[in-house]
Amino acid sequence: MTCSRPALATALAATSLLTMCAVATPASADTVSASAGGAKVVCTSKKPGLAAQLAHDMAGALAGREGTSSLALYDRASGTTCGLKADTHFDSASVVKVSVLGALLRQAEEAQRKLTPHEVELTTAMITKSDNEATSALWHQIGSAGFKKFLALAHMDHTVPGTGRSWGLTQITAGDQLRLMQLLTTTTTENTVLAPSSRSYALDLMNQVVPGQRWGVPAGSPATATVHVKNGWLPRATDGWRVNSVGAFTGSGHDYGMVVLSTGNRTMDYGVATVEGAARLVHRDLAAAAATASR
Repeated sequence: MTCSRPALATALAATSLLTMCAVATPASADTVSASAGGAKVVCTSKKPGLAAQLAHDMAGALAGREGTSSLALYDRASGTTCGLKADTHFDSASVVKVSVLGALLRQAEEAQRKLTPHEVELTTAMITKSDNEATSALWHQIGSAGFKKFLALAHMDHTVPGTGRSWGLTQITAGDQLRLMQLLTTTTTENTVLAPSSRSYALDLMNQVVPGQRWGVPAGSPATATVHVKNGWLPRATDGWRVNSVGAFTGSGHDYGMVVLSTGNRTMDYGVATVEGAARLVHRDLAAAAATASR
């Protein structure tokens, strides 16, 4: 999982995703769905026409791809949320490392202490280089109870931690991962899970991911956006490659996050192409909506 290179079936699931988003969705917002391989992409937006455009483009990007994909999106500026199979479980691979970091930062806050130099070394290696040994050390240090406590505080209710040392087999959902991206980018005093310094530390590490691992949801992102990303990739004997990507995009008026999870990919590159194909369209549509608003 550390190689250098390389992806809401129901209205109820969509409702669950939309409820958790930090941006309140007014009754006048547009809600549009589009079919994608037997499931539905459901988007809601305050920006006229944006929900329809995103739903159409996401469905088009994912409908013809092999395997199974899930997607979740929020954009605070336009009051937009989207979801496809957002409550479906996937093997986490290395994207769980952001949750591990969150759990460690929470424990440090509760102990009213800063991270030790060794913890700084481990967390930096875990996020920026996706180092597995560093992750295993922190996973053991945090403990099952500590990790579950963070999940509960973050309202990541559908995430099931991997057993023993198998952190990479943690069962995650796109909806829960989007909650985490929102948590890290929420700047209001209402965020009681992680202090501003902890959120800034996590986002800064996600911004320093090594070049060979900056694929996935950053594909097609605006040059003016600050990119925070973590990817995960894992081949297994059944259902091929798991290729996942989570990210947040901030700065210069950008304030959105995106998660794409995939399984059943015949190669890692195929999974990366699935993730990036959807991401490019999302960035394009949000940029076009922002440009229209500015005019």
